[in-house]
Amino acid sequence: MDVDSQPSMEETILVGDDLMLGPPSPHIPPDIAPHVLEGVNLCDGILRNLFLCLQINDIEPFCQDEIVLYRQCAERRDNQLRDRLRHSEHKLGLVMPLEQAKEREAQLLTETTSLERRMILASGIEGIEGFRLRWSLHGRLEDTRYISQDPY
Repeated sequence: MDVDSQPSMEETILVGDDLMLGPPSPHIPPDIAPHVLEGVNLCDGILRNLFLCLQINDIEPFCQDEIVLYRQCAERRDNQLRDRLRHSEHKLGLVMPLEQAKEREAQLLTETTSLERRMILASGIEGIEGFRLRWSLHGRLEDTRYISQDPY
């Protein structure tokens, strides 16, 4: 295989669907959202610039810098949110009475089972909408599994 035949990053044109390569942003329960979201850069300014670029230029190849900046910011944000979410769930489990902690664990396992079933149903949906649904469900399923199997 010739190394020169591989396109470099400068030759690669990213499109909007490239933003969906990793897992989607984590689903944050409303009861702990204020604590988890506090002080996190939500990338809304970068996203606004990306949409403005797309509106002005009408096609993605002219907005490569904005796509890359948003992708990097979103990855940092999502990693930070997942860490905070995991720590919040751990702290919540430590202060809860044992019965409530067991109920919470059962609730997370039920949600995991429900998401797995929805994934199976979504696997039959063709096209971009099916892809987006599977992508979203996969991210929520992985996050729920990760929380329910807290490594702490």
